[in-house]
Amino acid sequence: MTPKILVTNDDGVYSTGLKAAFDSVSDLGEVTISAPAVQQSGVGRSISIFEPLRITKTDVGGVPAYAVGGTPTDSVILGIFTVLKQMPDLVLSGFNIGENISTDTITTSGTIGGALEAASYGIPAIAASMQVLDEGQKFDDPRDYHREHFEAGIKIVNRVARNVLMYGMPENVDLLNINIPYHAEEDTPIEITRLARKVFKTDVEERRDPRGRPYYWIAGDLIREEEDGTDVHAVMQKGHVSITPISLDSTARIEFSEIEKYL
Repeated sequence: MTPKILVTNDDGVYSTGLKAAFDSVSDLGEVTISAPAVQQSGVGRSISIFEPLRITKTDVGGVPAYAVGGTPTDSVILGIFTVLKQMPDLVLSGFNIGENISTDTITTSGTIGGALEAASYGIPAIAASMQVLDEGQKFDDPRDYHREHFEAGIKIVNRVARNVLMYGMPENVDLLNINIPYHAEEDTPIEITRLARKVFKTDVEERRDPRGRPYYWIAGDLIREEEDGTDVHAVMQKGHVSITPISLDSTARIEFSEIEKYL
């Protein structure tokens, strides 16, 4: 039977990265797009439980798509239970405009959040993100991001997705988090990595409105140097493609007796 593939993202249904994600798996099966109607970066795995959701049929570069008035998680849920009405064989979330590396982004990225939602049903899931050199590009209109930046990523993700469909996920792996450096080519080395602890050095800027009242911007600089073997080191320092296996089980791998002294 032809594999069924669901594609989503967090940059919004009209992002050029979403069409690139579609192109990366279009030859692997029957592909359906269900993605947020508008930009949803940074929402993590949030779900809309206090308001109704709407689906609008649209197209992405000539490809039919479903625009969901909610988060990436909402888009995956409606994509599975309303649009497809069955579990797909693979969910691909991306291409995110901007890297999703370290524990900072694994819990805040909507791209990863959508993939984790799929993984919670036992569906093999891939999250794919592209590094940007200018941090401002993460906040620009994703419809304007140049298509040529995705060409190498399309081929890399196609290869990984093809093998996931063929072999399934390794035991205890729920998600493959792929990060592709800005200057990647098809033969750029690929590293299997672990999550770095941080990628942002958090800062808070206080400013004053015209009435003298304070307001705040959460900001910060990127951390570009980390230990060898981490996703930050692979992408930021070596310019390699990073693939990090992720598990939904966040239980710390320690002897539980270590916790007993706190009881």
